[in-house]
Amino acid sequence: MAVRARFENSNEVGVFATLTNSYALVAIGSSENFYSIFEAELQDVIPICHATIAGTRIVGRLTAGNRKGLLVPTSTTDQELQHLRNSLPDALSSIQI
Repeated sequence: MAVRARFENSNEVGVFATLTNSYALVAIGSSENFYSIFEAELQDVIPICHATIAGTRIVGRLTAGNRKGLLVPTSTTDQELQHLRNSLPDALSSIQI
């Protein structure tokens, strides 16, 4: 199924979200329609984590991940790392900086 989405008037949704086969990271922002699209399509399948990375909303550009792990930049705060660890699946073996 294909779905159209926009994040605050931007078509570049990959900048604001990271999607893997075991979890989704979605930027925190004021775009409720963007969140509702992810939740409507994926909530029953994988966990969706609303997060920021280094205090920004461009989580898709700053992270890379798969079912085994997640890479984040060194500018990620300790609070953001703890939120990611608490929100992502336990099967995720590591969150690397």
